[in-house]
Amino acid sequence: IATSPDTKCFPLNMVGVEVSGATLGIIGMGRIGYKVAQRAKGFDMKILYHNRRRRKMEEEAAVGAFYCNKVEDLLQQSDFVMLVVNLTPETQKLIGKRELQLMKPTATLINICRGQVVDQDALVEALQQREIRAAALDVTYPEPLPRDHPLLRLPNVIVTPHIGSSTFASCLKVAEQMVANALAALGGLPIPNKLLI
Repeated sequence: IATSPDTKCFPLNMVGVEVSGATLGIIGMGRIGYKVAQRAKGFDMKILYHNRRRRKMEEEAAVGAFYCNKVEDLLQQSDFVMLVVNLTPETQKLIGKRELQLMKPTATLINICRGQVVDQDALVEALQQREIRAAALDVTYPEPLPRDHPLLRLPNVIVTPHIGSSTFASCLKVAEQMVANALAALGGLPIPNKLLI
């Protein structure tokens, strides 16, 4: 619309969804999930989270996060649901038809972890039926999606090519960690970033 030569004025119904004051549900409050919560606090978002282990009370207080023992409670209350879990047999298709139906019809699903965490067929159906408002996906399964995949044709979906963490600084840091790991391994020393491997 902004670049089309046919555009004479902008439609009045082009409005976004306010994040300030909205409820963000984070599924997976590990290192990355917690960083997301820190940033969401800056937008005065109400932060709910579900995790295998509850974080320390002082960590919750620092970002204003509330623990949901049941993921269902988080899904029902959140305006935005962000997936930040590792892919394991337990998290494969963690979000399926049932979970999508629990979400608000005005909610947006955000997946930044792995595509297999979401049942994509159920997601397509939920988006087509307007069971949820939208989805923002930095990850899919497979990557890239076939060019004729329905997720690429839906107007209420944003798909990015798994680049959410791709900056020059982050790529340099990963390369430095790989070199440090290799040098340590060759020298018979403990690998400094073994947990990241």
